[in-house]
This record gives sequence, structure tokens and C-alpha cells, in this order.
Amino acid sequence: MNITLDHWQKKFLDTKGDKHLCTGRQVGKSVVCGMDAGEYAINNRKKVILMIAPTERQAYALFEKTLDYIYRNAKKMIKKGRHRPTKSKINLNNGTIIWCLPTGLTGLGIRFLTVHRLYADEASRIPEPVWDAVTPMMLTTGGDTILLSTPFGTEGYFYDVLINKNNAFPNFTRFRTDSEKVMRERKICDTWTTHQRDKAIERLQAEKARMTALAYAQEYMGQPLNDLKQVFPDKLLQEIMTLTRRSYIRSHRQYYLGQDIAGMGRDTSTWEVLDGTNKQAIEQIENITKRNTRTPERVDTTIRLERQYLFKKIGIDDGGIGSGDFGYLLAHNATKRKVEGLNNASRNLNRDGSRKKKLLKEEMYFNLLAMMEHKQIKLLSDDEIYHSLRSVQFETIAGKTKIFGNDTHIAEGLIRAAWLVKTKSLNIWIQ
Repeated sequence: MNITLDHWQKKFLDTKGDKHLCTGRQVGKSVVCGMDAGEYAINNRKKVILMIAPTERQAYALFEKTLDYIYRNAKKMIKKGRHRPTKSKINLNNGTIIWCLPTGLTGLGIRFLTVHRLYADEASRIPEPVWDAVTPMMLTTGGDTILLSTPFGTEGYFYDVLINKNNAFPNFTRFRTDSEKVMRERKICDTWTTHQRDKAIERLQAEKARMTALAYAQEYMGQPLNDLKQVFPDKLLQEIMTLTRRSYIRSHRQYYLGQDIAGMGRDTSTWEVLDGTNKQAIEQIENITKRNTRTPERVDTTIRLERQYLFKKIGIDDGGIGSGDFGYLLAHNATKRKVEGLNNASRNLNRDGSRKKKLLKEEMYFNLLAMMEHKQIKLLSDDEIYHSLRSVQFETIAGKTKIFGNDTHIAEGLIRAAWLVKTKSLNIWIQ
């Protein structure tokens, strides 16, 4: 099915050279960049294209759209056999190669490439040291850089290019649009029906009511804002994220599990395991993420982990979708005396949930931050964990702090596990 492009998308495809795309969410930036990359790959011989993003999952999203475009428009150009596409590389018969790689925290793993075109997805969230590794790759090729992202504060390479800081980026053509404009003005067609438009506008209205004004402005209006700050600064994360996974599970330890629950097609569920035996030297020992999982599969995962670790406590988001998981774990013999409901508004004080204690999300986040700052906790050195924690932002409104983020599933699991390590249980089950 052919896609009817928005006016700004057509202009983007017609523009040559370095391009900078700063927008709200879900406007179609990765779709148009996949088309842009596909056309370049098809029509240029013996070129190297590199696609990067903070994490492997994010990098693969654009890569997959590019492969799909080439498959639909020039299928015979894709090499087969031992040179067939992988999750990190596409070889074409014209000699062009497309690489898809996560940046990591420093870009060290991608320094080996010389490239003719660079696509950086979620570019505002790529750590600064990565750009020092990436930008020299096109020094001798005369290549182009294409940056696409929603904004993330008013610092970093993506923002510097946006404002042409110190006149250092004069060759970039800059594109700006927002989610509201795109959803309202997109032409009705086979791939964008009246029903889709109306539901999109309805969802935006709900998001505007749910979110703070600044958060909505950043995420959907594509506005870089100085008032939004990271909860967990980069330097602090780099200091405490130094662990590697243990080769075996140590016995006679006090293990704590924190869970964040997501339903089918809604973000990612996560299980975060901390060793809290020494309250002054807490260690993260496992991080598990799963997408598109139903309640039985999630509960089975929790029970399996309980049998391995014999947790002292299990903290779970028991609000909304998580209420089903919480109910099953309360009824299971292995977990019923260990599970505690920790949603973003309250925690259970008794078994049936009839008594609750107010517990703001901000308390759990700042508890983890304090543990980091006092060097009481070490975390696994893992890109997905790093970028989840890095994505958490806060703003202060009338003296009250509000926390939000768009990739916080791992962070949400960690704050629950850390809260249980540092607080006494309020779940006193009577046999």
C-alpha cells in the first residue's frame, strides 16, 4: 500500500545534504527517513550508510523501515544467501552496505567505519562522547548527516545543530513540525482515515490533560525546553553503572524484585533484581525486559524468578494493567507473603488493598537518586538501563516536582526494587 506523504515529508525527501528533523512524536519522521535512506542506497553504488540510535531497539526501528522500503521498491537488489540481511547489516548488489548499530555510551564500538551517510535516530538522547566518535567518520567522504528526534532539553549536539550554535552547523537544512499540526492537516487517504485522524486528535487531547504543559510541549509540540531537567545526570549514571552480570546466583542473600507492567502492544514490561544484603552496597544483578506479554506469561516469569532467587520482597505496579498480575501473585503460595503493590499513587497496607498509604512516584525516584548520590548502589553496565534512567525528566510547578519520561520502563522497575530495599515492609500477612 502506497503512503501519501505530508507536504513537509515531500520537501524533506527533495532536500539534499545535511538535514535536521526536530518534531513531536508519531509524525512519521522515521518513515520518511527510511524512504530517504532506501532511495540513497538504491541509487548510489559502493556507499556505506550507518544508522545509529542510543539503544539497539531504537536503531533497528529505522533500519527495519529502510529494509522494508528497499524490499518493496527494489527487491532484487538485496543480496541473498550468506550475504542476506541481518539485524545489523544489509548488503545490496550495487555494493552499498547499510549498517545498524547502537551507539553505547561512548561510540567506541562503531569507530571502525568510514561512512557516506549517517542517520541518527533519537539523536537528542545520544550521549555527547558518541558524537566525538561518529563525526570523523565522514571526514574524507563528503558524506551527509541526517538527525531525527524529539527534543530533550537544551543541551547537546542535537540542540546545538538546531540553533546553529556558534555558526558551526551552517550546512544543515532544518525541519520542524508538531504532532497536533500533522494529525489535523494530514490528507485523508487509505493509510490515514477519518477514524484514525479523529482518534489521534482525541488521544492528543487526553495527553494534554494528563501531562504537564512543559512535558506536552516537548513530547508532542517538539519544543526544546530548558525547564525540564534529568533526574539522573549522565555523570552520576556513568559512576554507578559499572557492574557485569554475575555468573551464578549466590545463595543466602537478600534479593528484591521490582516490576513494571505493560500490556499487549503497550511499551515493555520489566523485571529488575537487586541484591540488598548489604544496605550500603546494593547491587543490581539482573534486568529482564519483554514486549507484548499477557498476564499469564508475566506471572510465570515472576514465579520462575522467585524460585531462582527466593526474594525477600517483590514490588509491583498494581495499578491498571498490573492489578491482574498483583492478584495472581497474592494468590500464589510462593509469592503471597512477599508481593507489595507499589503503584505511582499508593502502596497497599493490607492484603485486600482496602487500606493504602499515599506514595508519590517522586518519592520512589528520589529515593533511588539519593542511593546513587551516596554511592549505596551499583547498577549493571547496560545501554538499555542507561537510556531508560537518562530519559527520566522533572519539572517544578508551584513548588511541586513532577517526573515523567517516554522510555522509563526499566527505571520504574528499579525504583520499586530500591524502595523495598530501603524501607520496612508494610505488608503483614496473617496466616
